[in-house]
Amino acid sequence: MKRISTLFLLATLALSAHAAEEQPGLTGCAAKRQNISEQIEQAKAHGNSEQQAGLEKALSEVEANCTDAGLRKEREQKVLEARHEVNQRTKDLDKAMKKGDPERINKRKDKLAEAKKELQEAVDDLER
Repeated sequence: MKRISTLFLLATLALSAHAAEEQPGLTGCAAKRQNISEQIEQAKAHGNSEQQAGLEKALSEVEANCTDAGLRKEREQKVLEARHEVNQRTKDLDKAMKKGDPERINKRKDKLAEAKKELQEAVDDLER
C-alpha cells in the first residue's frame, strides 16, 4: 500500500509541474511549493488524508532542500539524459532499417517518437 501511495504521490508531483505554467510569475522552487500547496488543498477537499500527509511531507522537503540553482541543475541533467535517449533510439532505428524488418522499424519509430516527446518535456521544464 505504501508503494502505491508513493507512486501516486510521484505521479501527482509530476503532473503538478505542468500546473506551474498556469502560475504567472512563479518559477523554480516557489512554483513547486505553490503546486504542492494547491494539491494539499485538493486532498483536504476530497478527504484524502493519506495523500494529504504525503504531500505535506513533500512540501516540507521542498521547503528544506529546494534551491533554484539545484532545481535548474536537475532539469539540465534530465535534458542531457533525454538527449542521450533520443540518440540511442535513433541508432536503434537505423539498425532496424538496415535489417529491413517492418515490424521492428515501426516499434523503433514509436520508441524514438516517445523519446523525442520526453526530450521536449524536459526542455520545456528547463525553460520554466
